[in-house]
Amino acid sequence: MKRTLSFLCFGLLLFPLTLGGAEPPLSNQTPEQQMAEGLASFQRGDFEQAAVNWTAAARQYEQAGKSRDQEDALVRLAQAYQAMGHYTEAFQSLKSAMALAEREREPGRMALVLGSAGSLYLAAGQPDNAERYLGEALRLANEVGNATLSAAVSNDLGNLLTSQKKYADALASYTQSVSFAKATQNREVAARALINAAAASSQSGRYPEAKEWLDQAVEQIQDTEASHDKAYGLITIGLGYHNLRPYLPAGKDALLLKAAKLFNDAASLSESNGDPLASSYAWGYLGNAYENEQRYEEALDLTRRAIFAGQQAVAPESLYRWHWQTGRLLKALGKPREAVPAYRRAVYALQSIRPEMATTFSSSQSSFRESSGGVYFELADLLLQQAAAEQEREKSEPYLIAAREAVESFKVAELRDYFRDDCVDAARSRTTSLEIVSPSAAVIYPIILPDRLELLVSLPGGLRRISVGVTADTLTREVRAFRKKLEKRTTTEYLPHAQQLYDWLIRPLHPLLGSQPIDTLVFVPDGSLRTIPMAALHDGKQFVIAKYAVATTPGLTLTDPRPITRLTTKALSAGLTEAVQNFPPLPNVSEELQTVQRLYPGTVLLNEDFSVARVEKELREGQFAIVHIASHGQFESDVRKSFLLAFDDKLTMDRLDEFVGLFRFRETPLALLVLSACQTAAGDDRAALGLAGVAIKAGASSALATLWFINDQASSELVMEFYRQLQSGSITKAAALQRAQLKLLEDPVYQHPAYWSPFLLLNNWL
Repeated sequence: MKRTLSFLCFGLLLFPLTLGGAEPPLSNQTPEQQMAEGLASFQRGDFEQAAVNWTAAARQYEQAGKSRDQEDALVRLAQAYQAMGHYTEAFQSLKSAMALAEREREPGRMALVLGSAGSLYLAAGQPDNAERYLGEALRLANEVGNATLSAAVSNDLGNLLTSQKKYADALASYTQSVSFAKATQNREVAARALINAAAASSQSGRYPEAKEWLDQAVEQIQDTEASHDKAYGLITIGLGYHNLRPYLPAGKDALLLKAAKLFNDAASLSESNGDPLASSYAWGYLGNAYENEQRYEEALDLTRRAIFAGQQAVAPESLYRWHWQTGRLLKALGKPREAVPAYRRAVYALQSIRPEMATTFSSSQSSFRESSGGVYFELADLLLQQAAAEQEREKSEPYLIAAREAVESFKVAELRDYFRDDCVDAARSRTTSLEIVSPSAAVIYPIILPDRLELLVSLPGGLRRISVGVTADTLTREVRAFRKKLEKRTTTEYLPHAQQLYDWLIRPLHPLLGSQPIDTLVFVPDGSLRTIPMAALHDGKQFVIAKYAVATTPGLTLTDPRPITRLTTKALSAGLTEAVQNFPPLPNVSEELQTVQRLYPGTVLLNEDFSVARVEKELREGQFAIVHIASHGQFESDVRKSFLLAFDDKLTMDRLDEFVGLFRFRETPLALLVLSACQTAAGDDRAALGLAGVAIKAGASSALATLWFINDQASSELVMEFYRQLQSGSITKAAALQRAQLKLLEDPVYQHPAYWSPFLLLNNWL
C-alpha cells in the first residue's frame, strides 16, 4: 500500500480545510469502490471527500469482519485528516489501526502503521515521538524487506533530521530513501526524497548541491502519474529553483526560467486534473516570480487567476497569500487606496484559518510573525501613510484607529499561535477598552516598521500619532544592547542605551504628556520592546519610574478591569526555599510568603506542600483573589518548555491554564497572579510574548512577573512592599509597584535597575 509522504517545502505550506462541504457517498457503493473513489479524491487534492469515502469504507469493512482491509482504510483516513491539519482525528484513526495491527502480529503491517504515526507526530511538532515511531517502522520494514515502505520512512526520518538541523544525517537518510525508491522503480517517492534533500542542502548553505538535487528530482517526477502530489512536487521544485537565485547569481536567469516552466506545468496539470487548490498555488507562485522581477502588471494578472482558483477551492489558506500579494502589487503600481482592501481581504482570510495554523507552524522553519506578520504591518503602514496625508485631525484619526486595529489583530493571532489554542480568546471574553478605563493614564502603542517607529498615543482627548525616524534594525540593536547591559549589576553601561531609547520612545511624547494630568504610562509593546522594562528608561536626570507608574499589556483590552477588593481578599501562596530539580534554593521565600499571608490571609504551600496536585486541589476548592508563586520559572520560545517549578514537578502553561483558568468561570475572577522568580532569555521576543500573555492565558485580570531572575532578597523585599502598598489604600496596582520600585531605588544596595526594573505589571493596572 502506498503511503502519503510530505515535502520539506521551500516555503509552501498546506493548511487544513473543513469537512462541511463533502458529499456523502452513495449507500450502494462497495467498500472497494469507496477506497478507489477516496484515492481519486485524494490525488486531486479533495481531502474532505477522501476522508468521507475512507470513513465509509472502514465502517463497512468493520461490519464485514475484514480487519486487514479496515486497517488499510483507517491508515488512509489518517492521511486525509493529516493533509487537512486535523491531527486529533488522524491520531484517533491510527490508534484504531494500531490496535488491529497488534492483533494480527505481522511486522510488515505494524511497520506501515508505525510509519504513518511517525509521519503524523512529525507534522504535529512532536519530534521525540516521531523519532521513536519512525525508527521502529524502518527497522521492521527492513526486516521484512519492504523497500517501498523503507523508502517512505527514510524520507520522513530525513525530514525529522532536517528540522533538527542535522543536515549531514538528513542527507544520508534522503539518499537511502532514493536508493530504496529506485530499487522498486517508485519515481514519486524518489522525487520527494530528492526535493527534500535539496531543501536540506539549501538550508545548510550548500546551494550548488541543492540545485543538483532539484535537477534529479525533475527527472524523476516527469514520468509520474498525474495527481495532486505531482502538482505540488512541481510547485515545490519551482520554489526551490526560484529561492536559489540570490545564491547562484551566475545562473539567476536560467533558474527563473526553470521555475516559471514548472509553475506553468503545475498549473496546466492541476486544471486538467480538476484540482483548483494546486492550481491556485501554481498561478500564485508564478505571479510571485514576476513580482520579484518587477513585472507588476503581469504579476497582478497571474495573482488574480490564483485568487479565482482559490475561491473555487474555498481555500482561505491560499487566498490570504494571493490577496496579500495583490496588495503588494497595487502598492508597487502606485495605487495605495486600492491596495488597502486587498490587504484587508488577506487579513480576513488569514484570521479564518487561524485555529488550525498553530500546529502547522510548530514544525515549520519560521514563526507566525516571520511568515505572516508582514500582511498586518504592511496594512498598518499604508493606513498610517494615509493618516499622514490628511491635514485635519478628524479625518486622520479613523486611519490611525484602523492601523492600530490591524496590528492589534496580529497580536491576538500571535498570542493564540504561541499558546497553540483558542483559549486565549475565551480568556479575553470579559474585556474593556483601555481608553475608557482611566483618565490619568496614557496608552502608548509603538508600531515598529522597517523604516521608522510610529507611536500612537491614546489620551483622554483622543488618539495622536508621532513618527520617529529610527529603523526597525537600529531600534532592535539598541534594545538588545540595553537588555544585555541592564542585567549587569556592577556597571552603568546600560545608561547610554536607556537614554537613547528614552529619546525615541518617551521624549517625543513630552508635549502631549505635559498638557494632561497623566500619572501612568501603559505600554502595549511589540517585538523586541517586550523584552525590556520601560521603567528603566532614563531622561538624563531620572528614570521613567520616578515620574510615572508603568504598566504593560499585550493588547488594547483589559480582562475584567476592576480594582482589587482589599479587605476581603484571600491569597494562595506557594513557594520553594529548598533546592529541587537542579534549581538553587530561594531562602527568602519563606519570609515573602509570611508577608503575603499576614496581609492577605489564605493558604500557604511551602516546599513539599507545594506539589502540582495540591495546587490543583486548592484552586478547585478555594476562593482566592490572589495566587502568589515564589519559585523558579522559565518562559521559552516554545510554550511547551515554559514552566513554573513546583516541589515535585513542573507547572506548565497548559496546567496553569487548567488550574488557574478555573477562575474564568466564576463570578469573581482571579484578580492578581504574582510570579516572583521567573525569567525570559535576553533577545528572545517569542519567550517574552509568553510572559506578556500569561495573565490572559490564566484568566487573571493582572499579573506581576519578572523579565529575568534577580537577587532573591531584592525580589522578596520589592514584592512585600508592593503588597503593603496595595493594602494601605485606594491606589492602583501600577502605583503600588511604582512605590515599591522607588523604595528599592532609594536603597544604595539595590539602586541599580537590574534589581527593581524587571518587575512588570501585566494587563490590568487598576
